[in-house]
Amino acid sequence: MTALAVPITPVADRHLTNHSGIAQTLQNTFTMAWRGLLKIRRTPEQLIDVTVQPIIFTLMFTYIFGGAIAGDVQSYLPIIIPGILVQTVITTSVVTGVQLREDMDKGVFDRFRSLPIARIAPLSGALLADTVRYLIATTLTFTMGFIMGFRPEGGIWAVVAAGALVIVSSWAISWIFAFFGVIARSASSVQGVSMLILFPLTFLSNAFVPADTMPPWLQWFVDINPVSHLVTAVRDLVNNGTVGPDVLVTLIGAAVIVAIFAPLTVRAYMRKA
Repeated sequence: MTALAVPITPVADRHLTNHSGIAQTLQNTFTMAWRGLLKIRRTPEQLIDVTVQPIIFTLMFTYIFGGAIAGDVQSYLPIIIPGILVQTVITTSVVTGVQLREDMDKGVFDRFRSLPIARIAPLSGALLADTVRYLIATTLTFTMGFIMGFRPEGGIWAVVAAGALVIVSSWAISWIFAFFGVIARSASSVQGVSMLILFPLTFLSNAFVPADTMPPWLQWFVDINPVSHLVTAVRDLVNNGTVGPDVLVTLIGAAVIVAIFAPLTVRAYMRKA
């Protein structure tokens, strides 16, 4: 009696296949991220928002509000630099969704589908490349503050930790705008919707003025605003070198955003890719 020859893939082979698939996806992601960086090098005007904006906003807000809020510019710097940092880097995350929509409208992603690469790589690569933009904005903001006389009491490692916290939070928020970029009809609509979300969150926070100077009916929103928690966490780090409860709140919030919007974005993207 002859036994039927059933092709069975050994467990080890299946694990190798899975590992090779993950390795290929990571490799393709880094390749797409490098493509995004090359686009920036060829069109450096894409960096205007992360190079000019931190300088202009820091100068403008410091010299306009410094005397009125803190009495003088030097006393206002420990308040405004963390606020400007958060506002600038978070606003930069909008670019992720805008450029994603532009690439899809131009048919770039249609060409990617004809290549032997992981289908998710163009999306994950774009999100990874934008972390470089956040790093540039973070570095320039702290540099501008230092030039103006800001001296973080927490030390260099507290500054690095604060910058990393802002970058991680902005990367998480970029998933929201990436989702809008996939489902929106145009890049301008992505930017419009994004600004409607970000402007209230950044300006109705403690980024520029202490919450206790606001009317009581507004303070309750400022206190629950996630941007306020991020700004407070950054201030505690750079000014005192302490890790306050707002750091944990910020990290949990970032994890929740990724847990919700990453699957939504990937699902919507895979339907169109």
